[in-house]
Formats: sequence, C-alpha cells, structure tokens
Amino acid sequence: MSDQQPSVIWVLDDGKPGHRNQSLGLAEAIERLAGVEIHLITLSHSAGLFSRIKSVRAQARSLPQPQLIIAAGHRTHLPLIYLAHKTKARSVVLMRPSLPLGWFDRCLIPEHDFRRGDDVPAHVMLTKGALNRVQHDAEAKSNSGLFLIGGESKEFGFDGDKLHSEIREIVEHDPEREWMLTDSRRTPEDFILKISDHRIARHPHQETGPEWLPGQLRSASVVWVTEDSVSMIYEALSSGARVGLLPMPRIKKPGRVAVGIESLVQLGLICRYEEWQQSREMPGGEKVLAEAERCGKAIIEDLL
Repeated sequence: MSDQQPSVIWVLDDGKPGHRNQSLGLAEAIERLAGVEIHLITLSHSAGLFSRIKSVRAQARSLPQPQLIIAAGHRTHLPLIYLAHKTKARSVVLMRPSLPLGWFDRCLIPEHDFRRGDDVPAHVMLTKGALNRVQHDAEAKSNSGLFLIGGESKEFGFDGDKLHSEIREIVEHDPEREWMLTDSRRTPEDFILKISDHRIARHPHQETGPEWLPGQLRSASVVWVTEDSVSMIYEALSSGARVGLLPMPRIKKPGRVAVGIESLVQLGLICRYEEWQQSREMPGGEKVLAEAERCGKAIIEDLL
C-alpha cells in the first residue's frame, strides 16, 4: 500500500446479525492487514428509505472521512451508494445485490450465486460462502467438540429424535472429548431439554452472547453442524476445525446453496454423517477457509 492508503472504513449495519457478521468480518480482516479504523453506522430496522438515508447522514457527520464503505443486506444498498457518492469513498457490497452490480466498486458474492458458465464482471470477487469474523488459531485448539443445531427452513424440516440418536452415536464413539452443544432460534424449544447425556454441556442460544460462538469455534477441534445452518458451516471451516455435517430431512429440491455445500464435501473440507458412520474418521482440518483475509488482501491492493 502507498502513503496515500485509506485509514478509515465505515460499515453499514442493517440490524441483522448475519449481515453485520459478514461486513465486520471483512472490515476486521482489512484492519489486521492494514491497520485501518472501523466505524459502525446503524440503520433503523423499520424506517423507510428516506429516513434511513437521513439517519446515516446524521451519524456520518461526526465520523472521520472514509476511504471505504462496506455493507451487506438489501436495506443498505441505496444508503451505501448515497454515502459513497457524498464522501467519494469506494463502495463494497457483500452478497449479490438487488441493484445492478456496476453501481458498486466491488462486489463479494458467494460462488453458488453464479451458474457455471456465467460471465463474472471484473469487479466481482467470488467467495466460498459468506464471510465471517471467525479466525483460525492453531495454538488455541483443544480436545473439545461442538454441536451446532439449526432447525426448520425453506429447504429442510426437523427430526429431533433422529438428531438425538446421531449425536449420541458420535459422543459414544469419542467419549473422552469435551462436548458442547448450542441451538438456534429455529430449533424447537424442547430439543435441547431432551439431551440428558452428562457428557454434553448444553448452551441454549438465549444464554449465549455474540462472542460465545466465535470463542468456542476458536478452541474446538471437531464441529458438527446441521446441514441447514449454512453460515455456521462456513464459520466452522474458518476456525480450522474438522467439520461434520448432520443430515436434516429435505422438503425441497436442493438449491444453489446446497450445490455449494456439496462442493465442500467433494473437496474433502467437510464430512457427511453417513460417511463418518462407515469410516469413523473425519477428514479435513488441514485446509482452513480464510475468505475474509483473502478478500481483504485483494481490496487493499485494488481499492485502498
């Protein structure tokens, strides 16, 4: 980077934890690489477009001039364009926007959002899944294991009894490991209550703060994730753990996201439960996803 390198990044937050996680994941990766300042601008969750723009303009008055503005989520797109125009900053949008791609300086889009053979514009960078804030720390790894349980979604149903049986089989095969389990807002309330195995420490999502999961992923050497929980799959892979996939009953034909997950299986980055049943081995852990760092380096080289 030159002496004229940017020192300030604004992150637009639409109030959705998943979107904030992606944006901060990228911003913090750039901070680790280049030592920039990060400032968060929060959009009102219920306000209309003009109210959102008025709000971000008011918040921006007290902030230092940015060289880069990062955002994720449909509600951030027009405020992002507005602020980038007003400040002459470069704009970076995460996930495929609803507006034309050419309206942004850089688009970071999961590769499953493009079909094979599609033309990918030069300013679009394809990623393996969504970016996140999880970092790999080999020295922090311990003999702990983690179960991450999702719930019903557009593509999947939920079979709690079957999941309980699979979790019990995994723990019985590896009883010396320190096992923990957490659920999500989509998990049926009684699922975690029915886990009676004393070898599994239960942590309901209502009782965990925003830093709990990144901290557990940092130390866990084995992580099992239900296949509906796409963002947690990529977070687990970013932690450097060996990652297993717990099956969920499918209620809809596999979509583009499922194709992306299958590519991870084919690359040997994650192991399906059915495969583990046959071999009792979990491949992976050697290849760590570091998409936030990879994208951060490219943005520093091209935009800062």
